[in-house]
Amino acid sequence: MRALVTGCAGFIGSHLTESLLEDGCEVVGVDCFNRNYARREKLRNLERARSWENFDFVPIDLAGGDLYEFVAESDVIFHLAAEPGVRSSWGERFETYVRNNVLATQHLLDAVRAFPGKRLVYASSSSIYGQAEQFPTAEDVMPAPRSPYGVTKLTAEHLCATYQANFGVDAVTLRYFSVYGPRQRPDMAFSIFCAAALDRSPVTVFGDGVQTRDFTYVTDVVAATRRAGTASGVGGKIYNVGGGTQISLNEGIAIIEECAGHRLEVQPGGTQHGDVRDTSADTRRARADLGLTGTIRFREGLQRQFAWHAGEGARSSALGSA
Repeated sequence: MRALVTGCAGFIGSHLTESLLEDGCEVVGVDCFNRNYARREKLRNLERARSWENFDFVPIDLAGGDLYEFVAESDVIFHLAAEPGVRSSWGERFETYVRNNVLATQHLLDAVRAFPGKRLVYASSSSIYGQAEQFPTAEDVMPAPRSPYGVTKLTAEHLCATYQANFGVDAVTLRYFSVYGPRQRPDMAFSIFCAAALDRSPVTVFGDGVQTRDFTYVTDVVAATRRAGTASGVGGKIYNVGGGTQISLNEGIAIIEECAGHRLEVQPGGTQHGDVRDTSADTRRARADLGLTGTIRFREGLQRQFAWHAGEGARSSALGSA
């Protein structure tokens, strides 16, 4: 199989790319290195992938580049490229979210519709639900995003459905719930908490810490995403991809403190615009159609993430002294 992975230098995209390569697939990875975090960290995410001969990396802006050749040569397209983050999507930066989440997706769909029969897997987000009224939340619950970010992700979902209805584009949408693990973006909670624990620096916790999320380990997300790329009978469907349990932020902090061997210095912060109280995924549809299993338990997954941060910190120190 030859796969096109957009956002290949990101957190989830780099894990997906490596998983495909390890199984002998040819992968074309594209990324425009948007400025949500440092370019050097994204390049580090690609280090393993770039050691494979069957990996081609192309730095390209999906909203403006010519995508037809890449789509034509691919059997399946995994569309993970996006401008991420709820809290930073307000104000002047909304234009960036529209460009990277909506226009880029529309541009890619235009390329895909020229080649009937190719599967496109779109990585959406649980942010499209907003503060859901029922838990666990099923895919047929009415979306009500609470942030501009969620609005753009839902708009891109509608674009996928529109291109399928009008042009027969074979699109599958996955709604990821709070993905964590090694290489997690540096602006996400567990990355911040792990770094603070290792540096013995104070950390701000927004809200009361009792808010819950359906945290999902990155390798489980990758497994479901790959299955969505090849499974039959899933075109046009939407799937929640979640870990299956609600965990409070305070529970996560306690595990990080155990890993670090000391307490975190927590400074309380106010509730942030766009944040929701709780999330919980109804994953019955994904378990039935995509074989979603949630094999990595939360404690083990967070321990793995902390160990990765500790190793990367040692590596960075060594590079800095070289």
